Amino acid sequence: MQPRFEVADVLRKLGTRIEILGLNTWQLRTLSALKRCRTSELGGHIDACDGCGKIRISYNSCRNRHCPKCQGNKREDWIRARATELLPVPYFHVVFTLPDSINSLAIHQPKMVYDILFEATWETLGQFGKTKDIQTGMIAVLHTWGQQLSLHPHLHCIVPGGGVNKEGKWQNSRMDGKFLFPVKALSKVFKAKYCEKLKAKEPIKYEQIRQELWRKPWVVFAKKPFGSPKTVVEYLGRYTHKIAISNHRIKNIDNQNVTFDYKDYRVAGAKKQMTLTHGEFIRRFSLHVLPKRFVKIRHYGFLSSSWKRQKLKLLQEKLKVKTLEKVEKKPFLPKCPCCKTGNLHRIAVFDQRGPPAWYLGGSQSATSCES
Repeated sequence: MQPRFEVADVLRKLGTRIEILGLNTWQLRTLSALKRCRTSELGGHIDACDGCGKIRISYNSCRNRHCPKCQGNKREDWIRARATELLPVPYFHVVFTLPDSINSLAIHQPKMVYDILFEATWETLGQFGKTKDIQTGMIAVLHTWGQQLSLHPHLHCIVPGGGVNKEGKWQNSRMDGKFLFPVKALSKVFKAKYCEKLKAKEPIKYEQIRQELWRKPWVVFAKKPFGSPKTVVEYLGRYTHKIAISNHRIKNIDNQNVTFDYKDYRVAGAKKQMTLTHGEFIRRFSLHVLPKRFVKIRHYGFLSSSWKRQKLKLLQEKLKVKTLEKVEKKPFLPKCPCCKTGNLHRIAVFDQRGPPAWYLGGSQSATSCES
């Protein structure tokens, strides 16, 4: 079901007032792409249904990773790729969160702050793995937002409950596979490693916030192991291509304000609504525009690309895994909105000047599902 309101609608309402928000050029460029997504400004194509024969026009997507309308296909492709790499071992969902005292630094130097978050998280898990004499692995996805669009940097990590020992064999971190590592100990090591790296890169700014960083607890949260390896990738797929807010959460846009749903986790996830001005909504949304070419999904240890290329098949054979062959990607054919069963096939393309003359003539009436 198509959402009634979109982030792009807020951008159109805001108009030239966006210039007073103090956004950088990369944020402005990203927001411009979202505003033009699936509009005539990006050109489009004409499709014909192989079922009912209806002809319809579609405008091109911006394909920006921050766009609420452009993530579905990317997520499905990622899930299919990871499904071929699964092992019959316990997997855990672990979340590493930075304290809010680092938010001001994250606004001005996001790449540094987030790179250190990845590094400190992996080194923490790697250190605990070494105590068991195993090579661990991790898939980590960066999220930077809270439910109210505030800055809340954290990593969602899928961590197998064990690793590869010196003989190249799998070894659980615990015999029963129901426990990864103690979260309180993980939190202390994570805090120490992050602060050490931040001090090395920004000693002056580190000293300015040092007391706050060490006074506040650092949250590491680990969920119980998944029921089966297959559910792991499907679960993580919910997080890989998420953005700060989906269009479905936006409930109303008027000439001054935006109203959207959020969950209040301080009250058992109660569903509430928040109203912000257009400017404040876009300012908060822009906090989560990642730096140019920043990699938000990263693989480590025996889940890294280089390790998988060389040794994954051998490990799967030792564990007697029936490996799935990578299926050749088929071209995406959207369903016809008229008959709901046929597929749409592209028969013509056009640029921002608009559809060709033949379409604007007698053929345009054929776009109606009722005709």
